[in-house]
Formats: sequence, C-alpha cells, structure tokens
Amino acid sequence: MTVWCGPNPLILASQSRARQMLLTNAGITFESIPAAIDERAIQEASGVTAPAEIARLLAREKALAVARRKAGHFVVGADQTLALGGRLFNKPTNRLEALAQLKALAGRVHELHSAVAVARDGNSMFDHVAVAHLTMRRLGATEIEAYLQQAGEAVVTSSVGAYQLESLGVHLFEHIEGDHFTILGLPLLPLLGFLRNQSQLAL
Repeated sequence: MTVWCGPNPLILASQSRARQMLLTNAGITFESIPAAIDERAIQEASGVTAPAEIARLLAREKALAVARRKAGHFVVGADQTLALGGRLFNKPTNRLEALAQLKALAGRVHELHSAVAVARDGNSMFDHVAVAHLTMRRLGATEIEAYLQQAGEAVVTSSVGAYQLESLGVHLFEHIEGDHFTILGLPLLPLLGFLRNQSQLAL
C-alpha cells in the first residue's frame, strides 16, 4: 500500500537509511538515487556560512543534481549541519576524530539544522529548514570509550557528531528539543504538506 499517487515515482537524492525509513514508514514508495556533488566545494564557492543556510543550499543542490537527470520526477534532497556555538562539525573520518567531536559536545547544547528541498525538471520548487537543540550528557573518557567500542567505527563515522540518535547514540543525551524527523535529518511534515499541495499524495 502506498499513498504516493504521482505519475512518476518520487526520488530521494540520498542513501541515508534513516531518511529512507521515514519515507517508507509514511507509506511513500520512492527510488533512491544519491546525488554525486562535492558538498564542501559548493559550500566554499557559495560563501554561505550560517549553519541553516548551508543545510538549505546543499539540500537544494542535491535535489537539483538528480532532477536534471530524471525529467518529470519530484526529487527530494536533504542535508543536516551540526553547530556548537559558532563551530560547524563535519562527519568524522575516523575514530580519533569521533572521539574529539564527542569530547567537544559532551555536557553542552548543540544544534542540528535539517533541510529538505524538492526539485523537478532542474527547477527548485520548495525548501524548508528545521532546527533541534540537543543537550549531551557530561561524559568522561571512560564513558566515551565505552560508547565508541559498542557503536563501532562504521556507525560513529557515518554521522556528524559521531552518533545516531535512533540507535546507541540515544544514551549520550539528557535533553532534546525538536521533533524526531528533524533529528533524523528529514523535516517530514513540511515535505508532506508540499507534496500534498502538489496533489502527489492520496492522504
């Protein structure tokens, strides 16, 4: 059963399992085609520095990159940035970088800016940015090492901040302000509202 009623399949320009899960759970069938873009080069060339606007820019560019190749399809792009004060974080590339990120975030409040964008036939049609505030527990070296050991390098290097809240990363936090969809990297309700207004959903 699907609520998608568009003439062409929806396309998600992402390989994120969390984003795929959110669309699947919402009853939307889709194809996943990752956008092959150089995110850092695009960000640097744009001159954009605000975390929310970086996320918006990259979500839009991902959607456009795939939409140019898939005529007639609605293409969803998404991106997420993590900011601690004025410092932006990227995905750690190894365990040492993950350890450093967790040490920096421990006991402090950081922001996740999640953006979603929709493009069709090479044109940007919609974008939205949502923010969540997450308070990480005070963590000692022993606790961080225990988490890294349990989670494994494949997990901690696949997400900015070295955590996935939908799995073992939840143990790192003491307080969260923001909706579940924003934290997982896809502001779903605004996206559904846009698709509904475009007569692409049966509900």
